[in-house]
Amino acid sequence: MLLHRLKRMLFGPPRDVQDPKVFHKMSLVAFLAWVGLGADGLSSSAYGPDETFRALGEHSYLAVFLALATALTVFIISYAYSRIIEHFPSGGGGYLVATKLLGPGFGVVSGSALLVDYVLTISVSIASAGDQVFSFLPLGWHGAKVPLEVAVIVVLLVLNIRGAKESISLLLPIFMVFVLSHAVALAAGIGMHLGQVPAVAHQVGGGLRHGLSTLGLGGMLLLCARAYSRGAGTYTGIEAVSNGIQMMREPRVPTAKRTMTYMAVSLAVTAGGILLCYLLLGASPQPGKTMNAVMLERLNFGQWFVVLCLLAEGLLLVVAAQTGFIDGPRVMANMALDSWLPHRFSSLSERLTTHYGVGLIAGASVAALLYARGGIDTLVTMYSINVFITFSLTEMGMVRFWITGRRQHPEWKRALPIHLIGLTLCLSILTIVIAEKFTEGGWITILITSALIALCWVIRRHYRAVAARLIELFESLADVRRGTINTTAALDPSEPTAVLMVSRYGGLGIHALLNIQRQFPGYFKQVVFVSIAVVDSGAFKGAAEIDACKKATQDDLDKFVEFARSHGLAATSATDTGTDPVEAAEGVCAKLHEQFAKATFFTGKLAFQRDRWYQRILHNETAFAIQRRLQWRGLATVVLPIRVRD
Repeated sequence: MLLHRLKRMLFGPPRDVQDPKVFHKMSLVAFLAWVGLGADGLSSSAYGPDETFRALGEHSYLAVFLALATALTVFIISYAYSRIIEHFPSGGGGYLVATKLLGPGFGVVSGSALLVDYVLTISVSIASAGDQVFSFLPLGWHGAKVPLEVAVIVVLLVLNIRGAKESISLLLPIFMVFVLSHAVALAAGIGMHLGQVPAVAHQVGGGLRHGLSTLGLGGMLLLCARAYSRGAGTYTGIEAVSNGIQMMREPRVPTAKRTMTYMAVSLAVTAGGILLCYLLLGASPQPGKTMNAVMLERLNFGQWFVVLCLLAEGLLLVVAAQTGFIDGPRVMANMALDSWLPHRFSSLSERLTTHYGVGLIAGASVAALLYARGGIDTLVTMYSINVFITFSLTEMGMVRFWITGRRQHPEWKRALPIHLIGLTLCLSILTIVIAEKFTEGGWITILITSALIALCWVIRRHYRAVAARLIELFESLADVRRGTINTTAALDPSEPTAVLMVSRYGGLGIHALLNIQRQFPGYFKQVVFVSIAVVDSGAFKGAAEIDACKKATQDDLDKFVEFARSHGLAATSATDTGTDPVEAAEGVCAKLHEQFAKATFFTGKLAFQRDRWYQRILHNETAFAIQRRLQWRGLATVVLPIRVRD
């Protein structure tokens, strides 16, 4: 009981999935969505421009051109994703786009890259937050940096199991402090030097002449390309909005596009403005300090302002980690629904969150953080590669969409160029990052992503093999699918009653019913079919989807009832709706036992010829969980084995 109260205190009371207002309560308006999803992109200004400027070395005058290139790239990618939102209003992001437009093989590559990306979103954000905060703390305290970062991830885990909206609302003040403090810093850094524009222009012109004489045009272009790609982390997080449309307030598409606009403008202004401030303030790399810390010190507003801004950056990076917790489990749920990952990752908790995915994402991000020992360099490299794998596949899918559908879509001539430009940018950045950083951490992200893709194929192959065996089972029962003795007799509460828990109409349920008749010949002359309309991530998109789930469940029950009656059995059905099939089934069965005193409860369980450890991960133990619950209530419960050949 104490454990239950503690769980309720940490994670909050359960939500009612059948409450018609639940979607409104959990959805986000554009502003809150900007906080929860846009923080990932905006917070990248803490390390993206820093990496870009450091790569320039003594050629810092090139920061002017890179600031413009950075802002332009943000707007191009953001606009491209706004068009994607229009064509994929149910969300899904890069995984769904690649799957639908390029095929499942490309989809699993994009999805796997996204999963690694979202794990690293958390690791990079928290590690960078630690760097910002510990920049102004004594060196003797730095030993506590990594343990503190792990603790922050654990806190975010608890917040996100409670629900995304609650966690975002708690972190909203942090986001606003960052926006306001950095707006002041950028306005001061640029505004105080407007009178020096001619001198800066002269400096840039002289630098260009010197660079051309020493590096040549080709060398300068390569330097710009290298610095541009080193700052690839700046563009991370743009994809998050298109992946999180499901959490937007209705009308979702306009809300998502407005959120994307907020993100694009804030990121372009902040990242580009920071690069300009580095140049205008004469900032240069200093040991133990981030470039943003150096820039803020050059403003001469006092140490309090430096600490305020760096704390805001650090805390915003914690907010940015939210994107990994929000969108990572959502991608896992979509992949689980397509059988690329264990099906349990599509289930929802009593708080209507993808709790299995949240837990796994948190654990993986802690592992990545410990692997890098809290260092940002390796993590950012790994991060950038996976981001641009997904970006490239998404843009490639949209290019293919407009080319192949040009006859059906007259606007293709206006839409295609933006995706071609986006594809060129993303492939260029991806190629340069891999080539330059392969030995500095790039190889491990390619290895991990490739291993995850291979694992997804193995899982999908297993599910397909099991599905094929079940189809064979259904087809083998073709001659007994319908009987000839039809009855409409009502059930007698005093007679022995078989209560059979089923799912979709097919071989499993029919096989279980025939097994009951064979094991208990002539004893059960009436049967109640029980099925739960399980609301998983696929159904939890709106009231219409939940209603469709409930209707499909009832339709399957009606088929079972019709089948039983055709074999001379009195039959009826019972159902409920919920996220946990075990808890919902327990409630239905308890009510049925009150009505039918001589009821015996039956449920089916796949029995494989050879028992392997992974079968318990890929196939849930629902049957045994229901049996334990009902037996504790004193109800006779039998688990029927459904044999499946390996």
